[in-house]
Parts: sequence; structure tokens; C-alpha cells
Amino acid sequence: MNLSNGVSGQNRNDAISSREDTKRLMKPSTPTRKLQPPKPENAITIAVSSRVLFNMEREQQIYERQGMEEYLKYQLEHESEPFSPGPAFSFVKALEAVNSRLRELYPQSEELFDVVLVTNNHAYVGLRLIHTINHHHLLIERFCMTGGNSPIGYLKAYHTNLYLSADSAKVREALQEGIAAATMFTQEKMKEVSDIQLRVAFDGDAVLFSDESERIFKAHGLDKFFEHEKAHENKPLDHGPLKGFLEVLGKLQRKFFHKGLRMDCPIRTYLVTARSAASSGTRALKTLRSWGLEIDEALFLAGAPKGPMLEKIRPHIFFDDQMFHVEGAAELGTVACHVPYGIAQRLADK
Repeated sequence: MNLSNGVSGQNRNDAISSREDTKRLMKPSTPTRKLQPPKPENAITIAVSSRVLFNMEREQQIYERQGMEEYLKYQLEHESEPFSPGPAFSFVKALEAVNSRLRELYPQSEELFDVVLVTNNHAYVGLRLIHTINHHHLLIERFCMTGGNSPIGYLKAYHTNLYLSADSAKVREALQEGIAAATMFTQEKMKEVSDIQLRVAFDGDAVLFSDESERIFKAHGLDKFFEHEKAHENKPLDHGPLKGFLEVLGKLQRKFFHKGLRMDCPIRTYLVTARSAASSGTRALKTLRSWGLEIDEALFLAGAPKGPMLEKIRPHIFFDDQMFHVEGAAELGTVACHVPYGIAQRLADK
């Protein structure tokens, strides 16, 4: 009798356990409650405009051709339709993948990427943007909608480490405020990129470094440039507008290195420069070392086109100060951003 009751009880326990296992398996893999964003002072804040995170080309054309009222009317009429991904979308998804790995290794740490949607859109458009973010399962909780006013004044309040926008005037304004920024473009062709490793590629002069050497080249030609770099190879270059962004990437990389994951790090950085290795590469590498910064891969192209090399790297984002490099990379499917900084911009304006 007692044995029979014991078997019956065991069967009930097994059935309950089986149902619990089934419930666990049927639960969605993503949490039903979104994780709280980290405090801004602890986070690496990436501010992206709605026009680079999503494809809003049609809406922008309506605004430019028909004005604000027709633009708002169109947005309200299409409020339930999510926007399709824009050029910054894969970059933002890669940031989230890095965050996921960091949370596994450092559950209590708030040293995470925090994406802020920064737009001068009217708040009426907010519902469509929220709907789109939920539709694409993006973890974006912070919005800054300025209703036609420039959002640049808010970037410092968000402790912004990088600002991406389709508006070159706003990008220049941000750079003048000392904020790393770049102009992003909607392009027809975008190569498929890694969904588990964030890859960021930088040009050197006027991006990571100052435009000091670029000025010598523009004013006196290539031979004088080589002479200058050889004479100053032990003098570090001054910093450029995106040095700070490379620094925060390096800070997060070291968190993975400390766990023995150097070869399995979900962040990889590249220097892709027109400099020649033997003639002017030494100063670039010594400058990075003097800053205490590592770069995973350095490609010295000696003036060769960057597009084919970037096509092999497949970065989520590439930064360059010269539009012909940006355009060449974009034609081959790399999401390339323009950093409007330094002597090359003034010569282009002229």
C-alpha cells in the first residue's frame, strides 16, 4: 500500500516536472520586460538620428517638397506601418549583441552601450518610431524629439560618445562642440555583416589623429609629407575627433580580454589608412601606443582604394574624412560615414 502510494506520488511529481519543463521551453527567448538602460554617466552613449536608424527617404522627400504639415499628416496616416532598417540598423544590432555578452560576464556592470534616438522630429511622429522599434525588437528606451529644433544641445547632457546623423550641418555642429560625430548616408547596396561581432573601421588622419600631417601633404606634396613623418616619427600626433570613441571601444574590449577572450572578443577594430607602412606608418602606430590604445588590424594601403579592402573586412561602420573614400566604400556595400573635420573639408568647400 505504501509502495503503491509512493509510486503514484512519484508519477504526479514527474508529470508536474514535465509540465514545468514544457512551460520553460515555450517561453519566448527574449524577456517580456525590457532591461533598464544604464545610467548615462556609466554607459557608452551612441546617439543616432531616426533617418539613419530607419529608412525615411520617402518621408523626407514629402517634408522637403510639401512642407511640415503634409509631412505630419502622412506620418499620422501611416502610424501603424513600421519603417524599414536604415544604414545604422546593423550597427545598433551589433551593439546590442556586445551588450548581451557583457551582461553574461559582468551582470552588475553598467558599462554598456546605450543607444539614444535623437531626432528633430515632432512628437506626433513618436508613436510610429516606438512602433518601429518594438517591431524590430530593438532595445532603445531613450528618445530625444525636439520638434524642429536642433538636438545638438542635448548631446552633452546624454554624455554622448558618438553621434550619427544624415544631416551634415548637425554633424559639423556636434564636432565643434567636441562630440565625436559623422554623417551617414542611405545607400542602395549594403553587404551582410556579422551578427555576433561588432566591427569598426577608422581612417587615420583627421579621424583618429589630427589633420597635422594632412596639412603638410596638401600644402607641400607627398615627398615633404614623408620627410615630415620621418622627422617626427617619435612625436605622437595630436588626437582627432574619433579618438575618444576608439578609447571606449578599447575599454570594453579589455573587459573581454580580462576573461581570457582576446581571440573571441565581440568587438574588433581596424585602422584603414592611405598611409604607406614603411614611409609613414611608424608614426601612426607609435601614436596609438603612446595613447595606450590597441587596434586589432592595421591596413596601410599606400594610396590604393579602400573599398575593396573594406569589402573583405565587412565592418558595421567605417569612418573617413574624405568623401571619395566614403563613396568608394559605399559603392561596394560598406556602410561608410563622413567625418567633416580638418583641412580636407576647407579645401573641398573652396
